[in-house]
Amino acid sequence: MLNETIISKAIIETYLKDLLEYIESDVIIGGGGPSGLCAGYYLVKKGIKTILFESALKLGGGMPGGGMMFNKIVVQKQALEILEEFGIRYKEYESGYYVADSLEATACLTDKAIKQGLKIFNLLKIDDVMIREDRVCGVVVNWTSVDLANLHIDPLTFKSKAVIDATGHPCEIVHIVEKKNDGRLLTTSGKIEGEKSMWAEVAENMTIKNTREVYPGLYVCGMAANAVFGGPRMGPIFGGMLLSGKKVAEILIKRLK
Repeated sequence: MLNETIISKAIIETYLKDLLEYIESDVIIGGGGPSGLCAGYYLVKKGIKTILFESALKLGGGMPGGGMMFNKIVVQKQALEILEEFGIRYKEYESGYYVADSLEATACLTDKAIKQGLKIFNLLKIDDVMIREDRVCGVVVNWTSVDLANLHIDPLTFKSKAVIDATGHPCEIVHIVEKKNDGRLLTTSGKIEGEKSMWAEVAENMTIKNTREVYPGLYVCGMAANAVFGGPRMGPIFGGMLLSGKKVAEILIKRLK
């Protein structure tokens, strides 16, 4: 006979055990889109203790929606190696253009990252950061539902050696540093430059180029990188996003090891 109390205890105890285990980690990632999942996978693959917070119910960011809700994405040749590592099937459409199912891509990224050891907590929103001696050293989180309901409930903190903003177009974590802490960013103006209009070719290259440290201890990848450093958007082509996630992981692996 099933006991509802045991079911509840099983969920609460195992969840809290995971939460406590990751109250301190090497890297915290904000955002469970393709670049964040990719970054987390490559970090834990090299033994870097990593936690990812996603404010939404489901992972994947904009990837599941493909292009205008057509659940297909395009990836360029440079990123095919990543698709193959994650087991994402693809077909060549024209020379240099490869099409994949957006739902399969999201599922494979999520599955591989979790099984590699990335700890993911959904429905938790990063609404502040910890800064000590002008360096980001952790984040402050609360339930997404608390934020949506505009309730005055104090959050909890998680400590890390580095934080990655993978929150996409809004670049939410960098905004916090810029506004709440008068943080001068490592951009031309010292502020968030803002995302420019679509230009896929330039955006794909700039996404990777702009993947770097933006404030001591704080890194950006994916569309957050372009928004912070002033690159254009690229639409439903995702090679740059995947390569950006891998690049930020490589940067941190070198620095943390």
